[in-house]
Amino acid sequence: MPDLQTLDPRGLIKDSYAIDGISEPECRSIFLDWAIAVPVGQDARPQIRALLDHYAEHAPDHPMTRVLGQGLADAPVAQRRGGRKARVSG
Repeated sequence: MPDLQTLDPRGLIKDSYAIDGISEPECRSIFLDWAIAVPVGQDARPQIRALLDHYAEHAPDHPMTRVLGQGLADAPVAQRRGGRKARVSG
């Protein structure tokens, strides 16, 4: 497993666990800030799993633990939502 400095180079995830009373929306924002630093094309799930393995045992009810768990889920498949063809009838 990579060290925490490699997984969380700016310490965003670590700091979120240290903030007393942090909310889930705040954790989601921090997570997104962390995620945009993951190189394009790289699957972040192994890193998320490693972060969860490190933090979840000691903070299972923390909002960041929930957000990291949600980050492991597959991304929803994009679907077309309308467009000209849906607005114009034959």
